[in-house]
Amino acid sequence: MNKTVTFCLGMLAAMPAFAEIEFAGRAGGDFRYFMQDPAYPEQERKQLSVFAEPEFYTQWNSGDDSLLVKPFLRYDSVDDNRTHVDMRELMWLHVADDWETRVGIGKVFWGQAESVHLVDIINQTDAVEAVDGEDKLGQPMVNLRWYNDYGTFSAYILPYFRERTFSDNEGRMRPPLPIDGSAAVYESDDEERHIDYAFRWQRSLGMWEVGLSYFDGTTREPELLEPDLTTESPVIRPYYAQIEQVGVDVLTVQGAWLWKMEAIYRTGQQEDFGALVAGFEHTTVGVFDTQYDLGVLMEYQFDERENNYFAIAQNDLMAGLRWVWNDIDGTEVLTGFVQDLDNTDTYSAFIEASSRITDNWRWSLDAYFFASDTPDDTYYFIRRDDHLQFTLEYFF
Repeated sequence: MNKTVTFCLGMLAAMPAFAEIEFAGRAGGDFRYFMQDPAYPEQERKQLSVFAEPEFYTQWNSGDDSLLVKPFLRYDSVDDNRTHVDMRELMWLHVADDWETRVGIGKVFWGQAESVHLVDIINQTDAVEAVDGEDKLGQPMVNLRWYNDYGTFSAYILPYFRERTFSDNEGRMRPPLPIDGSAAVYESDDEERHIDYAFRWQRSLGMWEVGLSYFDGTTREPELLEPDLTTESPVIRPYYAQIEQVGVDVLTVQGAWLWKMEAIYRTGQQEDFGALVAGFEHTTVGVFDTQYDLGVLMEYQFDERENNYFAIAQNDLMAGLRWVWNDIDGTEVLTGFVQDLDNTDTYSAFIEASSRITDNWRWSLDAYFFASDTPDDTYYFIRRDDHLQFTLEYFF
């Protein structure tokens, strides 16, 4: 990864002197309040942190070449592992008539579903940021993208692996013993320097958006090894296997209906498995003759794996509402409830609301709830981690 950073910084130094650098970004703070006493003695109920994500952008060669630099920094008052720095993006982009290349550190998103992103596998999850798994670490890559009448073809070489982040002893939303990312075990002798590959094809077919993907390399979703309880401070170690994954994602719009589906089949881990998420979103514009739009969401989640900490969508149903105010402040509220269809006492729920205060200031309020009475269920470990998070951001 150091070579990639050095290369991109070299590109910055080699730019024409007249290239203008645009500066933007965001900074802010968030406060978490956990509604219940912790399940484990080291944890606390209140958590405060501050963060910054500046962004530097420049282009030259009549816009055919550009460079984006976006570091991320966070300081947390409780969880030392959540205090971290990451280069989210450090990417040189070159654009030609029917192809483009990206070299550096970047972020790539694949997928269509709302509740689970099965096919999205390029970037590693930054799990200390939020429980929803939406935040990702920057991924070193070389990417070639080619456009033609048959669709968009993308090829990726991923020369360095990023380990998933986990909360420490004081952090919430973890199993009874902390997961020690520094003690990770790899199937490949090259460990994090194993070279991974990925390919994707995407095309519009009438009303359908179809994507096919393939990945070969180090899994982004580790398995958790049994801890050695004879040691003074036992920890859980993550194990990163070599996998192959094929995926398909589909999206179609039919009037007010948005239909979505993602499916994968993965080999190479403790068990080969298939997984699927499929559903719809129906939006009523100007509901009840008001300015508001109301979307109704429903998705079914299926995963063949058993007794896997990260397989939380094995046979579940998600239902939700998206309330768009259509006001000048861009106010939106998304709510959802996920019910385990095998265990009625296992469920989760969330509320995500946000709005602008001024052109530069924005607030957001997120709430997450978990329930389970089944000791071998993932939600059982975080059953006392219901929490509210208020975030205030300044965009510059």
